[in-house]
Amino acid sequence: MKKSMKLLSALFVSLSLTAPFAQADDPVVTLKVAHFLPLNSVTQQDFLKPWAEKITQQSNGRIQFQFYPSMQLGGTPPQLVDQVRDGVVDVVWTLPGYSSGRFPLVSVFELPFMNRSAEAGSQAMWDFVQAHGQKEFSSMHLLATHLTDGALLHTVKKPIKTMADFRGMKLRTSNRTATKIISLLGGTPVAMPVPQVPEALAKGVVDGTLVPWDVVPALKLHELVKYHTEMAQGMPALNYTVIILAMNNDKYASLPDDLKKIIDDNSGSTLSAEAGRIWDTQVVETGHKLAESRGNQIYYLPKEEQEKWMKATKPMEKEWVKEVAGKGYSNGDALLKETHELIEKYNAQIQR
Repeated sequence: MKKSMKLLSALFVSLSLTAPFAQADDPVVTLKVAHFLPLNSVTQQDFLKPWAEKITQQSNGRIQFQFYPSMQLGGTPPQLVDQVRDGVVDVVWTLPGYSSGRFPLVSVFELPFMNRSAEAGSQAMWDFVQAHGQKEFSSMHLLATHLTDGALLHTVKKPIKTMADFRGMKLRTSNRTATKIISLLGGTPVAMPVPQVPEALAKGVVDGTLVPWDVVPALKLHELVKYHTEMAQGMPALNYTVIILAMNNDKYASLPDDLKKIIDDNSGSTLSAEAGRIWDTQVVETGHKLAESRGNQIYYLPKEEQEKWMKATKPMEKEWVKEVAGKGYSNGDALLKETHELIEKYNAQIQR
């Protein structure tokens, strides 16, 4: 009995030395984190939760997190950027593209066929925003910028194999860029936030949706559609969705310097790249497995067909240059060129 008590006592001491608990006189900060996807999503389980646990561990428990997935604090997904700006929540993971026209610079990374790697694009976007997007994101403290895996087409009754197949198809889109892409390819875009997609598919409001594999497990999308159209292997994705992880400015400013450093050390280009890797690899693999488990058909465009799609959507680059000129950025051509160069720079690094 005494031996057992000694072992328990030793175990307690060992745990107390390694467990991430704050001391009684240390200030403890609890950050409220909100996003629009379910608790079981990749976003929550594979990205945000491990990130938060790492910060809690490094801060010896002085930074804690409370998660509010699926918009549990109210509001709609497009309102998340205002919620973090106004301090309703402390941290958000969201799509700036939901807020039409408010983040025109960063939307360059959502243009069609810009790149073929979320990891490369995420790092390129972080560099781009640091150089040019400070005004655009001045209302929040950016922690990471990343891309989801490349968007693809998921349809209910028939696959999309050629541009001709878009005719008469009502396809859900998430933002102005995706809406324009579907229009140029010949389809009928229907814009709506991603949580509304399952019901819209089930009721026939839309015939399919343009989304990455990332949301398929959380929404059980593979159970609602039968066909998935991927771009040609080795070629750029149809488009990527821009994501930001952002913190309330005042909340960040209120942190002691040592806690700010912990947040900083777990933010930025490294976190952005890590997110890109998650979406490039395990997200795509999981999506494919789920689709195959239902007997769904995954179709890859032939290279020649994809080149037709690329030609049809190429005018969107000039439209973006014109749009940002209207927002006061007269150097749109140079910014577009820089975006391509940054993406290729990081793609080259990954390939090595």
